[in-house]
Amino acid sequence: MASRGYDMTPTMYSPDGRIYQVEYAIETVKRGTLAIGLRSKGGVIMAVEEIPRTLQTASITQKIFQIDNHMGVVAAGYIPDARIQVDNARFFSQGNKLTYDEPVEVETVAKYIADQCHQFTQYSGVRPYGVSLIIAGVDQKGESLFITDPSGTYVPYAAIAIGAGSDEVNDFLEKNYNDDLSLDDAAVLAIAAIKLKSEEKDGVKNIKMAKVTNEKKILEKISESDLEKYSQIASQKFKQD
Repeated sequence: MASRGYDMTPTMYSPDGRIYQVEYAIETVKRGTLAIGLRSKGGVIMAVEEIPRTLQTASITQKIFQIDNHMGVVAAGYIPDARIQVDNARFFSQGNKLTYDEPVEVETVAKYIADQCHQFTQYSGVRPYGVSLIIAGVDQKGESLFITDPSGTYVPYAAIAIGAGSDEVNDFLEKNYNDDLSLDDAAVLAIAAIKLKSEEKDGVKNIKMAKVTNEKKILEKISESDLEKYSQIASQKFKQD
C-alpha cells in the first residue's frame, strides 16, 4: 500500500508530496449530502439536501447554520465538525462586533475558519476537520460567498456545490448560472441543481433553504410553500436538462 506509514498523521508528507489524512478528510466531504451556495443580485441563497429518518422532526435543519444576523453556513461532510467550526465562528463574529462596532465581513469569517482547518493539518494527535463549509452573506462589500475545505483553503465563488455528486452539479451550475440572476431565480436554480442528483425528484421534503437579502441583511429560512413554488418553476425551466 502506497500510503502505509504516511497516513497515520497529518504532519507527514508522503514521498510524492501528499498528506493522506487531509485527502481522507476531503473524501469524507464527498460522501456528504449535497449543499449549494449561490450569489445573486438580490442577495445569497444557501440550500442543502437532507434525508430525514421516518420519525425525525423534519422541520429542523441539521446542515444550515447561522453565524451572525447577516451570514449563514451550509455544510457537507461530518456535521459534528461543522457545529464546532460554527460555534467558533459565532464567538469570533461577536468578538469582532464588540471590538470594531460593525458586522464582521464574510471573507474575514471564512479566513478565520480556514485558518482553524489549517492548524489541524500541522499537529500530531489531531485529525483534520472532515467537513467543507459554504459561508454566505451580505456585508459592507455586498453579496459574498466562500467555501472552506479540510486543507485550510478558502475560495470565493459566485456559485458552488459540495458533497456527493458535486462535480456534476457544478458543471450544471456553470452552464446555467449568470451574474444577473435575481434572488428568486437563484433559488430556482438551487432546487434544480439538487434534484439533478437527488433520488427524490418530486416535491421538496428533502430540501432546506435559507437566504440573506440585500435589503434586510438577515438570514431567513425559506418556507416550504415557497420551495414548492420554486420547484414547479425549476421543473418547467430545466426539464430539457
